[in-house]
Amino acid sequence: MTDTGAIDAAVDKVLAANADKLADYKAGKEKLFGFFVGQVMKAMAGKGNPALVNEALKRKLS
Repeated sequence: MTDTGAIDAAVDKVLAANADKLADYKAGKEKLFGFFVGQVMKAMAGKGNPALVNEALKRKLS
């Protein structure tokens, strides 16, 4: 799926549901990026374009 609106919505939902891990990521645990990618892909039933998911996450986490 390449619908950036749907991907952004899934990213927002995952970040909201994992506020504790988001705080850890912002505190320097950058390995959690992979966790967030996995959660977004899971939320989208594996149909999200991985490159676009990565891009959306980088944008939201910066």
